[in-house]
Amino acid sequence: MAKRERVVRMSVELPLWRALTAYRVLTMVYAIGLFVTAHEKFARPWVAIAYYAVLAVWTLATLPRVRNAACCTKGFLAADLTIALSGILLTLVADSPERIESGGPTLPSIWTAGSVLAFAIKGGWRWAALASSLVAVVNLIERGSPARDTVHNVILVWVASIAIGYVVEVARASERTLARALEIEAATRERERLARDIHDGVLQVLAMVQRRGAVIGGEAAELGRLAGEQEVALRTLVSGGLVPVSRASEDAAEGAVVRTVEEPDEDTGDEPVDLRALLAPYAGARVSLAEPGAPVRLAPAAAREVAAAVGAALDNVRKHAGEQARAWILVEDEPDEVIVTVRDDGPGIPEGRLAQAEGEGRLGVALSIRGRLRDLGGSADVVSVPGQGTEVELRIPRAGNGPDETKDARGKAERR
Repeated sequence: MAKRERVVRMSVELPLWRALTAYRVLTMVYAIGLFVTAHEKFARPWVAIAYYAVLAVWTLATLPRVRNAACCTKGFLAADLTIALSGILLTLVADSPERIESGGPTLPSIWTAGSVLAFAIKGGWRWAALASSLVAVVNLIERGSPARDTVHNVILVWVASIAIGYVVEVARASERTLARALEIEAATRERERLARDIHDGVLQVLAMVQRRGAVIGGEAAELGRLAGEQEVALRTLVSGGLVPVSRASEDAAEGAVVRTVEEPDEDTGDEPVDLRALLAPYAGARVSLAEPGAPVRLAPAAAREVAAAVGAALDNVRKHAGEQARAWILVEDEPDEVIVTVRDDGPGIPEGRLAQAEGEGRLGVALSIRGRLRDLGGSADVVSVPGQGTEVELRIPRAGNGPDETKDARGKAERR
């Protein structure tokens, strides 16, 4: 069956890069506006005009550079900070000494903070500390003395950039942790699905070969013994689980990456199917089927899983209650859920036997029945009284017929 790979990306950085893009444009306009309103006070306004022309071209031409972390290279960051620092120093040439001493703004004004924030988002708090320290030194050179307002602005930029850089680092670590958790969850569900298929097929055949070989004797007994050993080994492997491969972010620009493999259903249509048609083959001389007169419609995948769970319950009846045991299947079609009950007249299950079987790797009830219903968002209850048979009740909710659809409605679907 064809498979398709779906990539789920999670990134808290992308909104920060978008905000930085807008910030750079707005602060460029603000800096030019400050000059326009006070250009007559400048000692050499032509120097400021030349700088603002370069600043405007640079800001607009490099907007794609601050789109994400991959585009924002180290070379760009160095050039961007150089333009900001050059503008601060050119204030000494363009503006009058009186305005500088009175605390007049530098040529780039608050546009400089955008360069520092780019360092913070790209490289974290250490890069932010380096860039803000360089800005602080150049601001002190431009002012000539550590005036109160200059120190205040320098500390504000320094603290804000380091804080943002630290938040970005924490967010990146959280994204990687979440991606790893989703990978483990997806791998666990895939393991359970494979374990159900193995239990319903290979393990059942191996167990049958072992029993029949012991009865026939001779070479068949040896074959049965080998089949029994393979059954135990396979049960141990299935119950032991799979260790999913860690898939950290392949591209820091796009955030943490989770790859999920989706297997399209065999049924291409989404039309509900009648559950009765899937359960009818189980009816026989010793299995009675009681069903409503009207169709019991479920999503195709959900109906197949319910039918497989019923088949697993009947396999348990034949295996543990004997070939002569009788079983009854009751289908109830309720407004908000479908209830399927499988009951037998066997000897029942001793108390604690199910937990013991699961510990031994015998996962018929845990995976083939309860696991299937859990994946559908439903439940499976097993009630057994020694000497009075066993009853397995399967409840399937109608809304969504599974957790994937429910999670899609909340925008959280990450499933294999």
